[in-house]
Amino acid sequence: MVKVTDPDFSCRLAPMTPAFVQNFGGFVLRLVSGFGHFVGFCLEALGCAVRDVGHWQRWKRVLPQLFEVGTRSIPVVAITGAFIGMVFAIELFPQLKQFGQESRLGGVIGVSVVRHLGPVLAAVMLAGRVGGAFTAELGTMAVTEQIDALRVMGTSPVSYLVVPRLLACLIMVPILTVFSDLLGIMGGWFVTVYLHDLTNDDYWEFAKGFVSVWDINAGLVKSLFFAVAIALISCYKGFHSQKGAQGVGRATTDAFVTSFITIMALNFFLAKFTNDLNYILHGYDEKPFL
Repeated sequence: MVKVTDPDFSCRLAPMTPAFVQNFGGFVLRLVSGFGHFVGFCLEALGCAVRDVGHWQRWKRVLPQLFEVGTRSIPVVAITGAFIGMVFAIELFPQLKQFGQESRLGGVIGVSVVRHLGPVLAAVMLAGRVGGAFTAELGTMAVTEQIDALRVMGTSPVSYLVVPRLLACLIMVPILTVFSDLLGIMGGWFVTVYLHDLTNDDYWEFAKGFVSVWDINAGLVKSLFFAVAIALISCYKGFHSQKGAQGVGRATTDAFVTSFITIMALNFFLAKFTNDLNYILHGYDEKPFL
């Protein structure tokens, strides 16, 4: 037991403890309140998206976002996917060679890229490029009161600004994920065949044998969840940006960090869910790892 020799220690501790409790309680209340506002924002956006899907004239606002999200993101997704496959081939080849299984490198790369790395890395790249653009654009509109002007004119800002970006992400992120998967497998093929001198037939034979329709669908389902997270988090941060250039910059940074953490958490839970579901439906013995 520590003996307190300072007679003023208790006097100093007394006013500090209520202040700490009050500050901590205020932080928890702000956190819960902010999460509640975010949930309400998400429900409103999803409701508007369901309502606006049938109005074909409103898809005119989606087309520019399809170009921004999809076409302009192809280079960064292609480069990322290709180098991930190449790095995987370089790192895994010595490990598999120790067990005499280097010929199966194509299957290991295919499963890893299609199920996990392709969707996650494509989503992270899009969270930085597309999500940051969403937050900066909407944050600038919030600071300059353009969003308030839409409300004054009787137009729902969520329907007019958020829904086109959400639909564009839902359409383009899975397509970009497939593109990233293909480039990752091709990058692994290049390193495996031309640097490690394995046969072309072995690479594609094991890639075809290991990668199933279930793996492809699991990766695409993940990409849909990632798309919703990127669009909603980025738009929410933009709508609630603080005043000034510093506020917009902070909102953009917060949007990327929050999207990144959400993507990692969603990947864990979705991987657990899809693996358990695959075990229930098919069992793990149908696809031995080695």
